Amino acid sequence: MPRSTHAFFAAAILAASLSPAVALAQTAPAAQPPAQAQPAIRPSEAQLQKFANASQKVAMVADEYRPKLQAAKDDAAREQVYREADEKMVRMVNADGLTVDEFNGIGQAIEQDPQLRQRVVEMAQKNAPAGRAPQ
Repeated sequence: MPRSTHAFFAAAILAASLSPAVALAQTAPAAQPPAQAQPAIRPSEAQLQKFANASQKVAMVADEYRPKLQAAKDDAAREQVYREADEKMVRMVNADGLTVDEFNGIGQAIEQDPQLRQRVVEMAQKNAPAGRAPQ
């Protein structure tokens, strides 16, 4: 079953922006037209919690692979890095009880709904290791 490696990696980068320290350091998201304010899906609290957990793990994988991607010398090497990162991220997402489609759908929903995004940020803050307090 082929999946878009680049699309998932991009979604993972979005998830990385939800880590508590980064999310609080960012400025407010760009204003969106009212037509886009309605999220594509309505995730449950349990799904949001799974997303918060998975997004923290995916963020760590993205941080791990970002330098490898930048160091890749050609398209074939970049593709290999994308593939490795994708496989690892998929395992992380699945381990938290979500499919890639669910993870991406929730990511789109929180991107469109500032209240959902805030709830996920709060969930991620509660789950942050003691040494990684938000700034």
